[in-house]
Order: sequence, then structure tokens, then C-alpha cells
Amino acid sequence: MKLSLRFLSLACAVLLLGAQAANAQDAQIRKALAERIPQLAQIDEVTATPMQGLYEVRIGTDLYYTDAGGNYLIQGELIDTKARRNLTEDRVNKLTAIDFKSLPFNDAFKVVHGKGERQIAIFEDPNCGYCKRFEKDMQKVDNVTMHVFLYPILSPDSAEKSRNIWCAKDRAVAWQDHMLKDVTPAAASCDVKALERNLQLGRKHKITGTPTIIFADGSRVPGAIAATEVERRMNELAVAKK
Repeated sequence: MKLSLRFLSLACAVLLLGAQAANAQDAQIRKALAERIPQLAQIDEVTATPMQGLYEVRIGTDLYYTDAGGNYLIQGELIDTKARRNLTEDRVNKLTAIDFKSLPFNDAFKVVHGKGERQIAIFEDPNCGYCKRFEKDMQKVDNVTMHVFLYPILSPDSAEKSRNIWCAKDRAVAWQDHMLKDVTPAAASCDVKALERNLQLGRKHKITGTPTIIFADGSRVPGAIAATEVERRMNELAVAKK
């Protein structure tokens, strides 16, 4: 019994020393970088990476890497060649994940295929060529509800078309006519504060391009991925829920 208590005490001491060392390391990196690079004065988090001697420095969702003394700074991607994983990308995806259920769906409209049991949200600009390609490809996907958040960021004309689509009698029809058939939405007017809120929401979550696709688990994909990839991701989520 006494021997077990001694081992327990020793283990606690080792953990305490480890925590103190980690805190000291964190403080050293923060101090060095803040003194030398004023833009890095407000660091949110410092964590050790799987690569010995390399530390991740996080400011918001921006990631940098440094050594233990904060003497060198790397801006780039960390790749695990053995696992064939982009660790930087994995980390950013985790940091930028969005709580799907918390999205303001009243500021979007629905495009439903089949029963619409599976759900995705998409931030799209009506003048985005990649969005048009994505919409056409998504015609192959059944049993999905697409929550379309109009996100006019490309030009003033994008804002005008978004307004006309949002104010149309049937938003989904006006949207699909434009994206699939290249029909210019008819002029219309109404309260478009939802579009302003969409822009604010996008800036908050650093959505910088269209389309940006958000899946039910909060993961997001920037760009027009193939419908087969959308199908694969939704199927994986369905299996994970069981």
C-alpha cells in the first residue's frame, strides 16, 4: 500500500512538472513572438505538434508554427507523410466547423430533391460559375434538402440578382431557373436584411468564396466538389448516426 502511494505521489509530481514546463514553454513563445512581431501580440493558443520541437501558434483560425524559443516562424502547411494527412488542413477544418443546427435557416431558402431527408447548407453567389456547375451536378443527387444562403460577394450585380431572387414569389424556382437555365431573375423588391445578415454570418465564419458547402456535422468544404463526393459524405454521416 505504501509503495503504491509512493508511485502515485511520484506520478503526480511528474505530471505537475510537465504542466509547469509546458506553461513556461507557452509563455516563452508568446513573449518572444510578441516582442519581435507585433502582429502576433494576441495569441489565442500555443500547442505542441506531433513533430518534436515544433509548436502550433493559433490566432483565431490562422495557424503558424515556431520552435521552442520562438526564434523562427513558419507560415505554411504541416504534412504527416506517414499518415498522408495534411495536419494543418485538419486543424483548420476543426476550427472552422459550424454548428449546423444553429444556422439561421430563415435567412435561406430550400431546394428539395426527392424526400429531402438529408441536409446540406450552401453559401452561393448567383454570378458564381462554380456555383452553377455545382447546382447542375447536384441534380444527380436525390433525397436531399439544400438550404441556399445567398452570398453576393462577387459584384454589385450579384447583390441585385440576389435581391431579385430573394424577393421572387418562388425563390427556389427563380434560383434554379437562373443557375440551371441562365434565366435572369425578374426585378423585384422586398426586405433584404436577410442578405446583409448572410454577409455578416459569412464574415464571422471566414467564408471567403462560393460555393461553400456545410454538412450536417458542421464540416465545410470550400469549392464546387463533385456530386459523388457530396453523396459519399452524406452517406458517411448517415452511417455514423446509426
